[in-house]
Amino acid sequence: MNNITNLPANVFRNLPYLEELRLAGNYLTFIHPQALSGLHQLKVLMLQNNQLKTVPSLPLKCLPSLQSLRLDANHITVVPEDSFESLRQLRYLWLDDNSLSEVPVRSLSHMGNLQALTLALNHISYIPDYAFANLSSLVVLHLHNNKINEIRNNSFSGLDNLETLDLNFNNLVSFAQAIQALPKLKEVGFHSNNISVIPDEAFLGNPLLRSVHLYDNPLSFVGHSAFNNLSYLPSLILRGASMMQDFPTLTGTFNLESLTLTGTKIHAIPPGLCEDLRSLRTLDLSYNQIQELPGFQNCFRLEELNLQHNCIRQIQAKTFEDLATLRILDLSRNKITSVHGDSFLSLGGLTNLDLSLNLLSTVPTAGLRSVRHLKLAGNLEMKGALATKDLPKLRSEGKSGGPNVIYFQCGAKSEKTEKILSFRLSHSALVYFL
Repeated sequence: MNNITNLPANVFRNLPYLEELRLAGNYLTFIHPQALSGLHQLKVLMLQNNQLKTVPSLPLKCLPSLQSLRLDANHITVVPEDSFESLRQLRYLWLDDNSLSEVPVRSLSHMGNLQALTLALNHISYIPDYAFANLSSLVVLHLHNNKINEIRNNSFSGLDNLETLDLNFNNLVSFAQAIQALPKLKEVGFHSNNISVIPDEAFLGNPLLRSVHLYDNPLSFVGHSAFNNLSYLPSLILRGASMMQDFPTLTGTFNLESLTLTGTKIHAIPPGLCEDLRSLRTLDLSYNQIQELPGFQNCFRLEELNLQHNCIRQIQAKTFEDLATLRILDLSRNKITSVHGDSFLSLGGLTNLDLSLNLLSTVPTAGLRSVRHLKLAGNLEMKGALATKDLPKLRSEGKSGGPNVIYFQCGAKSEKTEKILSFRLSHSALVYFL
């Protein structure tokens, strides 16, 4: 970094073999048309963090071997049509953090070998049809932190090899169905927009998707078949789709390891959920309106199950029968009045069980030999003692003298706080509910 404000003609004429030139962090406002002449071997040019207001198109014509060009963090508002027409070898172009108000469509039309392009952090408001039509080699496209409110149906046509598309932090109100023209797309970001609806078959043309970012949108509805046939997708997170009533079909999306559907009006879990989702390890269905639980057959790999804040009333004997690998089970804030005595028999790996804020009067302990953390607060009908012979690993924060006795707050007015055990109990220990 220096205080260079301009580059005169032929300043690098004695450096014919130079391959990398760094001029970042100066005060460049002017580059003479012949300033870069003679740099026929130059591959990397860094002009970021300067004061340029336009792309220096004439100086760039002297750089036939250029592969990487950084023009980010300037004040560029204009990209002349011929800016890059001589840069046939260019692979990477940074135009982010400037003052562009539109995609420089014509300027980009000469760049068939470009692999990565960032136009992020500008003032672009829409993407026209065929904006990137000639960029058939492009793999990464960043458009985040703009003001994009419109993406047309053919905006991404021609991007046959695009794998990453970042549209985060824009003003989109409609889902960009133009992405269906991207057959090799692996990662797409829509988070922090204003999208309310994900339509049916939203990702029909994107069978290779591995990552979809949709959080921080005012989602209200998700189409029943929106996420079908995404066989490479490992994780799906949908929060707050308040008009979503039915559990989505996930036919063909069989490699999901984590599924989060919270804050919806889903009232039922399909009984064959793990027929298709045999790799599922984490399932979060909290803050819904689920009333009954099916058996979780074939969920052999499930490790975490969150069902808090639903409308569940009963736990049947075989509900958790196939969940031998389950470690964490959250059933808090439901309306559970009864748990069958055999409900937990198959849960040999369970370490955390939360049944707080229900309507329980008794809790079976058979099968809970691995449980270390047990939460029962807020069950106001539970007043008797709970024998802990089946809870040898239960832990508490404090130690007691004499017999091992653990107390749990259940009364609404009690000032005692719930304790989670930190010492090993004998088989004769008791847990009391006050």
